[in-house]
Amino acid sequence: MEGDTEFWTSHVEACRREGTAASVYARQHDLTLTSLYYWRRKLKLAAAAGDGSSGPANKFVALRVLDAAAVATTSPCTLVLRSGLRLELAVLPSPAWLLALEQAHAGAR
Repeated sequence: MEGDTEFWTSHVEACRREGTAASVYARQHDLTLTSLYYWRRKLKLAAAAGDGSSGPANKFVALRVLDAAAVATTSPCTLVLRSGLRLELAVLPSPAWLLALEQAHAGAR
């Protein structure tokens, strides 16, 4: 399967670089148009998901840091992780706890 990925990645990139229609490129290289479309979509989705198959993904998340005195300690807090996991907390956790959570979650992937 890894060989297929490398094979199709090179063809999808070459088709993009040449700027020719996918149907023309497929015919020139004796590829099925259906397969070329399939792999173009698959590689695009993999890149969007950031799974590393198309290189490193740089994703930034906006973070607003407030002074601890400005935040009431009894305020509920909801954390929604990129995976969709939702954590409901009674109080805002410490920055050290948030860092430990992020590192544990990253290690679990």
